[in-house]
Amino acid sequence: MLMKAQDSMDATSDVGIPVSVKIRERVEAARKRFHSNDNIAAFIEPGELEQLLDEVEVKMQGVLDSMVIDTASDHNTSDTARRVAKMYLLEVFRGRYVKQPAITEFPNAEHLNELMIVGPITVRSACSHHFCPVIGKVWIGIMPNEHTNVIGLSKYARLAEWVMGRPQIQEEAVVQLADLIMEKTQPDGLAIVMEASHYCMAWRGVKDMDAKMINSVMRGVFLKDSALRREFLALIPGRN
Repeated sequence: MLMKAQDSMDATSDVGIPVSVKIRERVEAARKRFHSNDNIAAFIEPGELEQLLDEVEVKMQGVLDSMVIDTASDHNTSDTARRVAKMYLLEVFRGRYVKQPAITEFPNAEHLNELMIVGPITVRSACSHHFCPVIGKVWIGIMPNEHTNVIGLSKYARLAEWVMGRPQIQEEAVVQLADLIMEKTQPDGLAIVMEASHYCMAWRGVKDMDAKMINSVMRGVFLKDSALRREFLALIPGRN
């Protein structure tokens, strides 16, 4: 009886506390980081993402009200707060709120040890400075060894989508993706090149529609072997 009464008191004490506050308290209690490009799925309990959607909708409506947009009589924006909340939580920033996609790993039974390149993989993100779209392509080079875990080609795209589905800056996104693939596959070397258009430059600011950013991450033998690095870069279609 005492335990039931305590459970009832705990449930009552949670009433009125925003779900975002509960999630934040769990993250802070675990002493984990929750920057814009971090995944916090481990701290979200079943049903809370739907509650978070409702909370973001309310706050987005407040933004629209502060922008002096009459959403009550404007048929174009009457449901915009809900649409934007769904877009952020369930689509473009989904990589923050859901667990890593399941990746099946296979042993390198044939002892493959030749360069493999996957790409171009189309990636979509948003810059963490202005929440403007970042759209580009990624090429991934793997130098396996006999102990490397082999994953399906589509899984590279799924991992890229999960990492890019958060407010990012390109330099950090590529490093996060490289860390994840290294952990999953344990190759002798990994190379990633990303080329993307940033709408924080094209849509605002200098409004340069043609500028792109290209960056790379090289790990293992790609760092040590300049010939291998040149081979990878030369084999990227359209990047010669």
